[in-house]
Amino acid sequence: MLRISRHSPTPSRRTPPRTLAAAAALLCLAFTCAALPHPGAAAAEPRTADDTQSTAPRTPQVPAGVTAGVAVFDRQTGTFTEQLNASATFRSASVVKLLLALDFLWNRSPAGIPDADRARLDAMLRSSQDSAANHYWSTYGRPAIADRMITRLGLVDTAPPPAGYEGYWGYTAISARDTVKIYRHILETAPGDVRDFIMQRLRQSTRCASDSFDQHFGIAAAFNRPWAVKQGWSAFSAKGTCGPGSGTSTRTQAGSAAPATGAAGVDLSRPALHTTGTVGTGDRSIVAVLTLHPDGTSYGKAYTDLGRLTRSLKVPGGTAPTGTWYGTWGSDVAVRNDPALGDNLLTRLPAGVEVLVGCQKKGQAVSVPPYTNDWWAYLPQYGGYVTNIYISHPDNQLPDVPLCPEQR
Repeated sequence: MLRISRHSPTPSRRTPPRTLAAAAALLCLAFTCAALPHPGAAAAEPRTADDTQSTAPRTPQVPAGVTAGVAVFDRQTGTFTEQLNASATFRSASVVKLLLALDFLWNRSPAGIPDADRARLDAMLRSSQDSAANHYWSTYGRPAIADRMITRLGLVDTAPPPAGYEGYWGYTAISARDTVKIYRHILETAPGDVRDFIMQRLRQSTRCASDSFDQHFGIAAAFNRPWAVKQGWSAFSAKGTCGPGSGTSTRTQAGSAAPATGAAGVDLSRPALHTTGTVGTGDRSIVAVLTLHPDGTSYGKAYTDLGRLTRSLKVPGGTAPTGTWYGTWGSDVAVRNDPALGDNLLTRLPAGVEVLVGCQKKGQAVSVPPYTNDWWAYLPQYGGYVTNIYISHPDNQLPDVPLCPEQR
């Protein structure tokens, strides 16, 4: 085993921002003007797979400032392993797309639907495409869809959007326990071809949503496959950065110009981020984590907080990925196919997001006077590398991360 030094002979990355300002133009060429670290910024606490998968019962760990509704249902035992504010209602954002798909397929076989609907459902369920949701919402009755599905599935907390906002499908109210009911219907009651059609697409969830937001947070980051997810997000001001292209316009997922609250006091304005789906072989556990975040919270901060909450849950059948969790700083940080600059961009990280580091290796030196770093971190969940300059740790070489094998 190779020994890894804890310290690098190169200067620390903790140089105050005023010293780095002169070098910002250099970084813009490679990293799209990433923001410089705040003075005195602390490194994120590393989290290992062993830390997050204790078998001891515990209360879900909700980060400060976050409002959460949580339900985890073990289908093997027929019991909930986690419940926290499980009946509390949240605006659904894109989680309601499950109901849109079920409503359309209620008296239809997937084998007989038109090609145009197959394409729309595929994009809506895999990549959370809003235009597809707009089509089904406007074509099949808008709030009447929610009313029908409430009756059909016996939902007790779900409600249509408030009066005056009937066109906003994302304002449909939903709870964690009702979300579990929706998945139980899909898995246990729906016709087999409907179950397979929907679940196959949720298992094929794309990392980049149709609006270029990275949607592999929560369940998709906290557990190894097999998993299936339908995520939701709303009211974040940043642009999507996911994919090799540039960011897109701000997501307007049924959420702009919102009133403060809807029916039954449902918050319609604070940033919402939800992760829902199944985890484990045979879809053993159904997981629903619905969250609201303080006004002005960045997408990367909410992504990180939701990830920490999800990793704290007792989820039967779930296994944590191997690696160490680290914070990042900067915006539009590039994930690259190789540990070098060039025409090898895979995607860009949400600003300040926490990432799982699997290993590290030396690559092309990246210089921002007065410091230089030639270490790169491999992110297994992205299949690529980021320069260690953007990992929130004072050392150039991360002290608790192994070297990557030569073939990686």
